[in-house]
Amino acid sequence: MAYELPLPLYKKLTVTFRVEPGCLGPDGIEHIDEFCKFAKKQVAGLDSDFVRWVITPRYDKSLLETEYKTNNKRLDHDKAEKYLKVFGKELDEFEEHLQDKLSILIDQYLGR
Repeated sequence: MAYELPLPLYKKLTVTFRVEPGCLGPDGIEHIDEFCKFAKKQVAGLDSDFVRWVITPRYDKSLLETEYKTNNKRLDHDKAEKYLKVFGKELDEFEEHLQDKLSILIDQYLGR
């Protein structure tokens, strides 16, 4: 099944990634909001034909670190995996790539 890219916003996979303030060091709470804005700009172009990125602070540890939605409906791991397969992506590799990218962005943001 072929899809005309870019997808309309409501069909895109919304990937919400919650960043813990502690990953920015002991005073991370003071920087987390700015970092999330910085990171959002940096990842906005990744797979943007079918993904919409939300990078936000993780103040509530009961919330998942990574959450997937499409058309305002939450997707479990299996459904997110099926969605990404349509575009030739593996969920585990997709998540690992995001984690790696965020590690690099943290270092950039902190001037390392």
